[in-house]
Amino acid sequence: MLKILVVDDHAVVRSGLMMLLHGKHNIEVIGEAADGEEGIQAAQLLKPDVVLMDLNMPTGMDGLTATTELRRLMPDLAILILTMHDDDEYLFRAIHVGASGYILKSAPHEELLTAIRSVAAGNAYLYPTATKRLMNEYIERLKHGENTDTFESLSEREREVLALIAKGFSNKEIAEQLILSVKTVESHKSNVMEKLGLKTRPELVKFAVKKGLLNFE
Repeated sequence: MLKILVVDDHAVVRSGLMMLLHGKHNIEVIGEAADGEEGIQAAQLLKPDVVLMDLNMPTGMDGLTATTELRRLMPDLAILILTMHDDDEYLFRAIHVGASGYILKSAPHEELLTAIRSVAAGNAYLYPTATKRLMNEYIERLKHGENTDTFESLSEREREVLALIAKGFSNKEIAEQLILSVKTVESHKSNVMEKLGLKTRPELVKFAVKKGLLNFE
């Protein structure tokens, strides 16, 4: 029997998930929580196999922060992000902080069950359209002869800035961490984007993931 903990700030969503999952398909919902902090406490107390974690919980600790902390406290715990955000930046930030999988709330019930079983078995899970987008982008870059050696042109400081941008830090926060001026950080960011031929923050995030620059320990 797979033990599930549901973490979502909407009581109706929690109730719906519990009704859908509890006692069916060899799954037992053993608890619920309304924000990330409650979720962390419940996970430590109840020892679930899988946590279904919402991303945005405005009235308490958000799902990304909670996932980061749970990964530190319970490294073997499977955390499946269940969200309405079909957005590459949220997807990659969730992966960066240690989520085992990412699925949309609009997904069919059978897909949710598949995702739960997948992460419980120690595998990663991404919803199909996200996987397809990533594959298509990779193929397009190959078609256009992307030069993977461009990374080597970045200075050590530029790599540090790239990693922090990809982790979601603002220019001001990066400046504080690296003891630089905001203007200098902006300059490094512009240089990185120019050298790599990238134009948006999600593109920077994807590149950083591919190069293994993200370490949340």
